[in-house]
Amino acid sequence: MEIKILGTGCSNCKKLEANAKEAIKELNADAKITKVEDIKEIMKYGIMRTPAIVINEKVKMFGKVCTVDEIKKYINDEK
Repeated sequence: MEIKILGTGCSNCKKLEANAKEAIKELNADAKITKVEDIKEIMKYGIMRTPAIVINEKVKMFGKVCTVDEIKKYINDEK
């Protein structure tokens, strides 16, 4: 499973990445996290606000920091 955190490196982006790492740890999921900070790459996903989380190339949420539980749900939805 591939999880992408879209954002330019702001504090919310870093918090979202930390929450994603915690969700993977709690689920013992086989997942890889990639940070996407290039604005041109971010724009390819059609989002208007960061941070955003993309799982298996599907935008799951953008414009806010997901909780660990929300991310766990997104991961389970993709299994």
